[in-house]
Amino acid sequence: MKNIYLLDDSEGLKEELALDFKKDKGIRIKQHSIENFQKILRYIPEVLVINEDSLTEGQSIIDICKEIRDNVDTIKTPIIVISSNTETEHVIDVLKNDVEMYLQSPINDQILYYSIKNILRLLNTNRMVSPLTGLPGNVQIQAEMKKRLVNNKRFAMLYLDLDNFKAYNDTYGFSKGDEIIKFTARIITKNVLNDEKDENFVGHIGGDDFIAIVETEDYERICQNIIAEFDKQVNKYFTEQDNERGYIEVENRRGIIEQFPLTSLSIGAVEVTCERFKNTLEIGEAGAAVKHLAKTIFGSTYVIDRRKHNS
Repeated sequence: MKNIYLLDDSEGLKEELALDFKKDKGIRIKQHSIENFQKILRYIPEVLVINEDSLTEGQSIIDICKEIRDNVDTIKTPIIVISSNTETEHVIDVLKNDVEMYLQSPINDQILYYSIKNILRLLNTNRMVSPLTGLPGNVQIQAEMKKRLVNNKRFAMLYLDLDNFKAYNDTYGFSKGDEIIKFTARIITKNVLNDEKDENFVGHIGGDDFIAIVETEDYERICQNIIAEFDKQVNKYFTEQDNERGYIEVENRRGIIEQFPLTSLSIGAVEVTCERFKNTLEIGEAGAAVKHLAKTIFGSTYVIDRRKHNS
């Protein structure tokens, strides 16, 4: 259930909005007085609508917005301010405090309805992006693959995966694990995307799994550069002792100490043509197979599937 909170001491707007959203399942309109606005912050509103005209003497819309942004739970909550104050300087001052929209009062309920709807749509879009790396997730990955297949593009799919990542997490903790994932994302992005390769794409499937789509023919060199840079810098995420001996020790559930190689990177590359692949599922199956082969080889490596037809 998505809760839209309306901070407004006047009557009528809530009823109009509730009627407008009646056909939208899973959305609830709640109204509170501005005087007690701190109380609703702990409910983490999906969207917050504030009627500045309801403020009493001594209250400041900018101070209220700053307090909302200073709260760790509502730092990203979209804010819509409704106000009859149309002075340009005031409007700019409010928007400068990370307010998403400033709408003139008296507000048409349909304008407010679609403003909220559009913000919710953007929120849903943003949730398709990995919060850890900022890279697009599965929805956009699939769309990028389909777009190229439909347009008969020749491209290479790179499936990238960290080796022995679970052992790293068990030894160093999830926070350090997140750091090595972000480090990997930066290296992939740096080598796949630049001004000369604006048709390329990088996505984050989740965890330690990444995807890259390369439309240029130099994808093998890109694989080589990613691995070289990864291996050169990954040692900073290990202790000096682990780097010197070349492995980490992890106690398993039976209390037995096991040794695992330091984290490396495996890349499975698939050359994609419309003659061989008819859909993204077929590409994914080929990618999984070639990446599995890469992971059977010790250390960071890449393996390429150059077949023109499925056997």
